[in-house]
Amino acid sequence: MSNKQFVHSMRIPIRWGDMDAMGHVNNTVYFRYIESARIAWLEASGALPDPTASSEGPVIVNAYCSFLKQLTYPGEIEVRTFVGPPGRSSIEVTHEIRLVGPDGQAGALHAEGGAKVVWIDFKAEKSTPLPERLRALLPSG
Repeated sequence: MSNKQFVHSMRIPIRWGDMDAMGHVNNTVYFRYIESARIAWLEASGALPDPTASSEGPVIVNAYCSFLKQLTYPGEIEVRTFVGPPGRSSIEVTHEIRLVGPDGQAGALHAEGGAKVVWIDFKAEKSTPLPERLRALLPSG
């Protein structure tokens, strides 16, 4: 993605239950880490709607993750969130998952992934333009 902009960072502890029989964090858990970071960014941006009070909001239409290095318990990760220039009703959100070292610094890249987020009208089940409050936080094309 060209012209991506860093927008959010959060740390997440690796839980014992995140591991699988192979002794490393299960591949499906990386998507939970990414989801947690995406939701935290939307919440911090004031763009996470209350479905009971709003007729519009974000959904993802695809998600992906590249697994570069194994993660194991115990540990802590830092998930960095980036966004690209907005389309009419969508944005590309990407993430870097880095292991936090003993020095407290986020180190080597262990996984990268993302999702295409589309703003929709829930009742019509159709895309609708991104709200201006969200568009104002995004890089220009």
